[in-house]
Amino acid sequence: MIDFSKIKPHLTKRNMWLAAIFLSPILLVLIMLLMETGNSDYAQMGNAVYRPESIQGLCQTAQLKGSAGATHGESTADGIKYNVRTPLNYDPTFPHPLLLVLSPAGSNRAKTEKTTDLTLAATTAGMIVAYADHPPLSPTTTVELGTIPELIAKKWCIDNKRIYITGHSDGGTSAMALAFMSGTKHIPSAIAPSAAGINYQELRQRRCPDPIPAMIMHSAKDKLFPGYGKESAGWWAICNQCDPIPEPLDNGCSAYTNCASGIKTWYCEGDKPHSQWPDINATLIDFFVSSD
Repeated sequence: MIDFSKIKPHLTKRNMWLAAIFLSPILLVLIMLLMETGNSDYAQMGNAVYRPESIQGLCQTAQLKGSAGATHGESTADGIKYNVRTPLNYDPTFPHPLLLVLSPAGSNRAKTEKTTDLTLAATTAGMIVAYADHPPLSPTTTVELGTIPELIAKKWCIDNKRIYITGHSDGGTSAMALAFMSGTKHIPSAIAPSAAGINYQELRQRRCPDPIPAMIMHSAKDKLFPGYGKESAGWWAICNQCDPIPEPLDNGCSAYTNCASGIKTWYCEGDKPHSQWPDINATLIDFFVSSD
């Protein structure tokens, strides 16, 4: 009898051929899924509370083939993989906000879903969530990441006026860049970069985009990009035409006031090392939801 406890998660082609002799087709499918996602234990999704009064038009379901729940292995034209999560009670006629989460260097979509732990909170808030792999950081790959919302909208019912983008480290840098690069700045409706590697000296060379809600998350103990968070938050406050001195909020963040059209501009400072995602998901979700 086979001792299944000795079967390794990582299978070579030869081992998979041998396993096919003994294992059931269903079990093989599960193993293939594990190899594709890097982790078969993806996060729990929640049920959304749909508010009919918030609907701005309906999607035509005949053209939308995306299913409810967890979808793995979607890909951009250049091969950047991403996973999609919907509310468990996903309504394909209801335009959903989309939360795009970009991975830091050395991570991928499965790891980023686990480390950020955003799936349950975001889907319960009525969002569709996508986690993208980390490509080599460059303007070209950032533009490619920016194609993901449009690709998702071809399969799922997305409100293109509520595209929220976050990410950590390189992912935070890309999230910020998508909001000011000339070819992509029209995509995000709000951003929340974490531990991004862009400081004021780099940002001041950029032309300000139109005012956009921005929540800058950065740690006071970030030794890789020390002080970058305060500097970039100040630049976004200038672009959003806010008063220059932020005021403390009850949630631990600071808010720049009197911004153009009431646009929210927050700076949220943590105390974790650079590599750790900030533990303020409820604040993050609230920022996006209240930015509409």
